[in-house]
Amino acid sequence: MECPSPSPLDYFAALVRDDDSLSLTEAAGAIALATHPTLDLAALQTELDTLAQRLRQRLPSDAGALQRVRGLHQFFYRDLGFGGNVNDVRDPDNSHLHAVLQRRRGLPIALAVLYLELAGQLGLQADGVSFPGHFLLKLHLPLGEAVIDPVDGRSLTRAELEERLTPFLDHGGHLDPAAGLDLGAWLGEYLQPASAREILARMLRNLAVLYREDGDLPRLLQIQQRQVVLEPADVALRRALDRTRAALGQPEGD
Repeated sequence: MECPSPSPLDYFAALVRDDDSLSLTEAAGAIALATHPTLDLAALQTELDTLAQRLRQRLPSDAGALQRVRGLHQFFYRDLGFGGNVNDVRDPDNSHLHAVLQRRRGLPIALAVLYLELAGQLGLQADGVSFPGHFLLKLHLPLGEAVIDPVDGRSLTRAELEERLTPFLDHGGHLDPAAGLDLGAWLGEYLQPASAREILARMLRNLAVLYREDGDLPRLLQIQQRQVVLEPADVALRRALDRTRAALGQPEGD
C-alpha cells in the first residue's frame, strides 16, 4: 500500500525540524509550495547544480578565492542577469526561488539564497546578513571580509553601511545614547551572519506583510502556519495565526 505524500506544510515542517540538517536552499524553495503546490523542488536544485557546474567549468582548477568571486559575479549578475525586480516589487514571486531563477528577478533575500548556493558549490565562504531594510551578503576572503549587495554584487563601504543603518536605529534616525553603543558598534551587531532559520523567518515575514496588506487572508494563513512551524516558541506568531483563522471562520489551532 502506498503511503500518502506529505502536505506542503508537513513537508516544510520536516525540512526545518532540525537546525543541523536544515538546507536553506531546499527550505526556502519549499516556501513556494504554499501557493505552487505542484512545484518540482528537485528540478530547482538540478538547475542550480547545472549552473554551478557551468561556472566551475569556466574557472581554472586552481582558482583562488578572489578569482572565484569574480567569476561568480560575472556569471550571476552579467551573464545570467540576476537583479532586483524594480517594476513589480509587490509580486509574491519575488520571494519564490523557482520564479526568481526563471525570471532572474527577485527580492534581495531571494537573490542572496541563490547566490549562497552557488558560492557554496564553488567552495567560497559566504553568509547572509539580515541587515535592516535590505538583506546583504558577507564574503570571507583571505584578505578580509566584504559586505555586498545581493541585487548587483557591489561591495559596500563602511560609510555606505553606516548611512543605511542610521535611519533604523530609532525613529528620529539618531543614536540612542542610553544604549551605550556608538554607530560602529551598532554596525557590527547588524553585520552578524544570519542562520538559515533566521533567513527563512525573514522570507516568511516579507510574504506575510504583503498578503496582510493585500487582504489575502487565505494566503496569509498558509504563510503564518509556516511561521509557527519555523518558530514554534514565538507566542506572537501563534496569536497572529489564530486571528487570521478567526477572520476566515476557522477554529483556532492547538
